[in-house]
Amino acid sequence: MTPPAPGGTTAAADARIPARHPFAAHLRRAAAAERSAPHAPWTPQDGPLPALYLSHGAPMLFEMTGWMTELHDWARALPRPRAVLIVSAHWESAPLSISGSEPAELVHDFGGFDPMYYRMRYDTPAATELARQVAGLMPHTEPVHEHRDRGLDHGAWVPLKIMYPGADIPVLQLSMPTHDPGRLLDLGRRLRSLRETGVLVIGSGYMTHGLPFLDWSRPEQVPGWSSEFDAWAAEALHRGDIDELADFRNRAPGMPYAHPTVEHFTPLFVTLGAATDPTAPPTTAIDGYALGLARRSFQTA
Repeated sequence: MTPPAPGGTTAAADARIPARHPFAAHLRRAAAAERSAPHAPWTPQDGPLPALYLSHGAPMLFEMTGWMTELHDWARALPRPRAVLIVSAHWESAPLSISGSEPAELVHDFGGFDPMYYRMRYDTPAATELARQVAGLMPHTEPVHEHRDRGLDHGAWVPLKIMYPGADIPVLQLSMPTHDPGRLLDLGRRLRSLRETGVLVIGSGYMTHGLPFLDWSRPEQVPGWSSEFDAWAAEALHRGDIDELADFRNRAPGMPYAHPTVEHFTPLFVTLGAATDPTAPPTTAIDGYALGLARRSFQTA
């Protein structure tokens, strides 16, 4: 599998997307932005990259122009990373594991969408150097296993395909081996030094994810459990109250409706652990709601 030339786009792989599709328009806007002002690459003079927590959406995100624009603008507001390490809600696996460091087939782990989304590709360059870095940061008691045939799941490739459509940045996915906030904070701390080498560390989830409790006949309605949980999380993050966040199962309003399963919230603790100061208020990059779910996404210093 040959990665595209640096600075290119995934247009060839996405040729099956109709020209009027919102994602095709997004690719055109992204290409125009790159021609107008090439995305400056990270240098040591930029200092550590931030750590990100993002709400990633499903393939329907490729049909949401406003959200795609927010994600792409956020990416371009940061230096272009040397590599991306991403923890997704959709790979819960212990012991700690990484995806294939050589390009592998994407994981199309969703159902009921247009066939075009199952043909999408994201052929990024090999991430062998990053795989070595990650393995070197882990204690000998917790070695990292590489699943060489595992590609990125949709919690990784959907937002990254929008943020970095050129597919010219190495990407490695790290499994989420636990939902214990303390252990995930520790995992993030081990990854913190990667930011100093131009690696963008991302926790990918969704600030609220109560899919079973949505009223699909009223997609614009924001349930109380969604707005209340989002407001609680925003306030706790602003205060730097890690203990409050870690006890979300007991303290957060809207539970368990906001997170009947917790895998879309807990990547947040990897992000906070990777921050220079986990208690410092993060910067919100995206907020609001989509289909009633909170899209809150932020970066830490």
